[in-house]
Amino acid sequence: MSQDYSLGTVEVALTPVQRLEEYLQSKGKRVTQQRRIIVEQVFARHEHFDADDLLAQLRDLIGPKKVSRPTVYRTLTELVEAGLLRKMTLGGRSVYEHDYGYPQHDHLHCTKCDKLIEFSSDEVKKIRDDVGREHQFRVTGHRLIITGVCSDCSRSRRTARPHDLI
Repeated sequence: MSQDYSLGTVEVALTPVQRLEEYLQSKGKRVTQQRRIIVEQVFARHEHFDADDLLAQLRDLIGPKKVSRPTVYRTLTELVEAGLLRKMTLGGRSVYEHDYGYPQHDHLHCTKCDKLIEFSSDEVKKIRDDVGREHQFRVTGHRLIITGVCSDCSRSRRTARPHDLI
């Protein structure tokens, strides 16, 4: 019998652009066309990315002179502060993922190829809540990243050992 570790869905009242606009207005900041384009690009698809990945995508989309590295980094920080993105540090590299409109979930991280596999587990949530209750701790969330080697990397490592080639 196989468990279902897939992510569910979360209903949200605002689009990511509207949520950023609300956040920026609360901080007295302007909603620029560059910020709007960055948010639209980030939320066009669901994948983990770093600032360099995003910068390359934006330069391909709107041209190399239209967006600067500092603007991307500033906007990513604002997206994290606004609750739209979550930032993780994996092997010294900052990686971002959608937070707004996505359920609580955890990750398997391949230390060979940096692949991230998302999963959700009621058992993990139960353990988290039980431990919190035992320590009279009000749990507001958690982040679990399990490190290891994915099946693709395990397979390629097995077939590419030098002594196997003799």
